[in-house]
Amino acid sequence: LKIDVLGLGMLTAIRKALDVVNARRAIPLTVARIPAEDPATYQMLQCGDSGGVFQVESRAQMAMLPRLKPRHFYDLVIEVAIVRPGPIQGNMVHPYLRRRQGLEPVVYPSPAVRQVLERTLGVPIFQEQVIELAMVAAGFSAGEADQLRRAMAAWRRRGGLGHFGEKLINGMLARGHDLDFAERVFRQIQGFGEYGFPESHAASFALLVYVSAWLKCHEPAAFYCGLLNSLPMGFYSASQLVQDAIRHGLHVDGADVQNSVWDHTVPAENVLRLGLRQIKGLAESAAERIVEARRTCGGAFRDLDELVRCARLDTRAVRCLARAGALESLAGHRHAAHWRAAGVRTRLPL
Repeated sequence: LKIDVLGLGMLTAIRKALDVVNARRAIPLTVARIPAEDPATYQMLQCGDSGGVFQVESRAQMAMLPRLKPRHFYDLVIEVAIVRPGPIQGNMVHPYLRRRQGLEPVVYPSPAVRQVLERTLGVPIFQEQVIELAMVAAGFSAGEADQLRRAMAAWRRRGGLGHFGEKLINGMLARGHDLDFAERVFRQIQGFGEYGFPESHAASFALLVYVSAWLKCHEPAAFYCGLLNSLPMGFYSASQLVQDAIRHGLHVDGADVQNSVWDHTVPAENVLRLGLRQIKGLAESAAERIVEARRTCGGAFRDLDELVRCARLDTRAVRCLARAGALESLAGHRHAAHWRAAGVRTRLPL
């Protein structure tokens, strides 16, 4: 029994995004309540618009999405598994795409092989299919198939799969399969030694692909807010995610001492307010003092001196706020704020 227990950052991002959504809903939205098989979500993915979406945000996945054109959940399971070293090294990607697009016929050498490969158009994409193929096409016993599985995971360390190759090819030839099919299957098995996905693993990941894609499509402000509050994770920096949010029609307000808290927030529909966490060099404790001081000052600071005095800020914190443009409402643009900050007497030592 093999169990992967993964600490996935996307789980945190989804939870935080749902918290944002539920702050304005009477009936809470949960992962279980997200509508299944949503056409708009699949249309977005078919365009390769997957920045920030779990597992399909890499350049390779973005290039694959318009070619595979996922329309149903199982297509996402295949999408997750097919852009991996195993299927790529085993030359499985292009045959699958050609068959999916109707450019190549799907032919099964036997009913038993069809039963194993029909759901992936005759191309082994998952580890389980490779093991099943060894049993139904080459006559491997369950024990021998398990030994093959172990060898696939360690063939680089233990000198290859050659001793399985002869048995696999001879077993397939003895059961009436032609040499071309037998050699192709063995090459695919060697490819899986470079890392392939179990189907169950791919299905679990595909669920997070769909949920995060649905949030991006239908709740973009909450989606980007959840992502930004969960960084670092994924392929993209905060700046890249913010630019993507703007391209998707969101209005993004910069961090500001008069309005921002530590985390990023969604103060209104399609509006994203950047949090003080985004300011490089600013300690969370200083941000907490700013938020608390703003509360005691009636919700807003009258001037920079009041901010520094009430929040007990040191010179470093004030300079960080000035460089980030977070003092604009009190001291003007970044350059003006920098000079104003230089003349402010701080409450704490450097």
